[in-house]
Amino acid sequence: MKILKYTGVIALFLIAGLCKVQAQAFRFAFVSDTHIGNPTAEEDLRRTVADINSNDSISFAMFTGDITEFGSDEELKLAKQILDELNKPWYIIAGNHDSNWSESGSNTFRTVFGAETFSFVHNGYLFAATSSGPNMRMGPGQVPRENIVWLDSVLNNMQNPQMPVIYLNHYPQDSSLNNWYDAIDLLKKRNIQLMLHGHGHNNRLFNYDGIPTVMGRSNLRAKAEIGGYNIVTIENGEARFTERNPVTKTLKPWMEVQLTDHQFNTNPGKYHRPSYAVNQVYPNVKKVWEYQDDSDVGAGTATTKNIVVATNTSGLIYALDMNTGKRTWSYQTGGKIYSTPAIAKNYVVVGSSDHHIYCLSAKSGKLIWKFKAQKAVLGSPVIEGKKVYIGASDGHFRALDLKSGKLIWDFDQVNNFVVTRPLLYKGKVYFGSWGNDFYALDAATGKLAWKWSNGSKNRMFSPAACYPVAVNNRIFIVAPDRFMTALDAETGKEIWREQKKDIRVRESMGISADGKLAYVKTMDGQLYGISTSADSMQVGWKSELQLPYELAPSAIVESNGVVYVPSHSGMVSAIDRNNGKVLWKHKSSNSLMNPVMPLGKNKVVVSTMDGKVTCLEYISE
Repeated sequence: MKILKYTGVIALFLIAGLCKVQAQAFRFAFVSDTHIGNPTAEEDLRRTVADINSNDSISFAMFTGDITEFGSDEELKLAKQILDELNKPWYIIAGNHDSNWSESGSNTFRTVFGAETFSFVHNGYLFAATSSGPNMRMGPGQVPRENIVWLDSVLNNMQNPQMPVIYLNHYPQDSSLNNWYDAIDLLKKRNIQLMLHGHGHNNRLFNYDGIPTVMGRSNLRAKAEIGGYNIVTIENGEARFTERNPVTKTLKPWMEVQLTDHQFNTNPGKYHRPSYAVNQVYPNVKKVWEYQDDSDVGAGTATTKNIVVATNTSGLIYALDMNTGKRTWSYQTGGKIYSTPAIAKNYVVVGSSDHHIYCLSAKSGKLIWKFKAQKAVLGSPVIEGKKVYIGASDGHFRALDLKSGKLIWDFDQVNNFVVTRPLLYKGKVYFGSWGNDFYALDAATGKLAWKWSNGSKNRMFSPAACYPVAVNNRIFIVAPDRFMTALDAETGKEIWREQKKDIRVRESMGISADGKLAYVKTMDGQLYGISTSADSMQVGWKSELQLPYELAPSAIVESNGVVYVPSHSGMVSAIDRNNGKVLWKHKSSNSLMNPVMPLGKNKVVVSTMDGKVTCLEYISE
């Protein structure tokens, strides 16, 4: 059956305003974490679909994220094919597995399922749901900025503000979702009575900010013989949850939740919110300007002359005045952008998930040329001389002519897709992919010089997200498998490859200006400098920096003797290269920070996933 989508929000709630709060009883299927791509997932989901179809008492079904295992086009299309067998309305949102490793930059989810949010009214209840990441970058979950803007519109257009609301998301509504409060604060302006989510693969009751919340089990069988889902009954001001086994047809009642108007407007309560107290510790850091986008900013920035060039996940490439932060020009592409722009002279080059590589005029933002790939272009370009080097999701890595966009060479043997920025070093171009492989190509011809594999069968351990660095004829990489590896730049031979329990590297790294250190940020929030000349993973420098648990894969940058470290909680730390001391910190957001862009000695531009682009200045005393 075709998915029902509600896009006419105002018209919807004109009708909804006539509904009574005390609604007629109804049931729906609450299904989560189907993970198509898992060995048993297809069979488990087909059983659930058949079971829902056979139950006439179920009015509709909702699927709360992690629909697929790896977010691939093939997995998403298979999930849609299975769900199209449902004989009643169904609604769906994405989770972290659908978005963090998505070869399409999450575009295929929207294309296949029609949207990444949904809202509708049934028997006097408003159901509203947003997708969540992390989106193409490892970190805590996040509801995309554009989803938050959408939710605000839905809630503001309710004809009856007292209508009870049930909100769905994939993640728990706590600090594991870095902007949980954005959704909750909006919902508390209305009659929010219940929240539903998945992610934890268990049936559990929670309470977030005073709102009763139910986590639903995974549809996967896991270690059991068969999978399952939940049937929710709304009746007499109560939500009753029963776990359904599609084979034995058993129902296991496990939870009853009272649905009530909590009166949050008149009794807001005191709940945890992110602290920005660190900014008071370093008052010499001043905000020069800040630009707030209505979409995620999922990539770093670039600069030339008097502009800062940024991108967003609504497909926009735009320039901000370096002095004021005002937008001076913009260019609209057809897909989400997770590619950091590269600029040379008057040429701005960036990839888009609409399958194109774009080159714009830095002065005007007008299109100079565009090149079409076969799939999304999520990799970031590097410009050297008259060539642009960039990887895509179609198994290709290309070199294009900077002025014309014409193809110079095409390496078509990439296993899986590319999201990183390549490294140009001694006549070769180096990059990793989400296929466990790392490549070295001849920069002049595109011919494979060598390929290295980490030997893992798990694609999620690929050396794909780090920006590789090089010195002393060595290439250094880190990956989610928590290994750091030094490879011979000429042959690809391992010089050393180590995993240390006390230095839990992941994907964030950089290189010192003098080339003596490869910087690595650990999952424990520490910053090390690893010797680039030693025959093993030897610590040559350590900062006093101590962050909380840390996952941001964003690159580390040194400029003018200062090392800039981005975090997954929207904070940049400035570290003295000589002694490792913290010079200053500044928190501009609570979302993942992209690579920091220095502007001269005391200025930097930072951008965060929740759509903020901020220029900071450090004023010496």
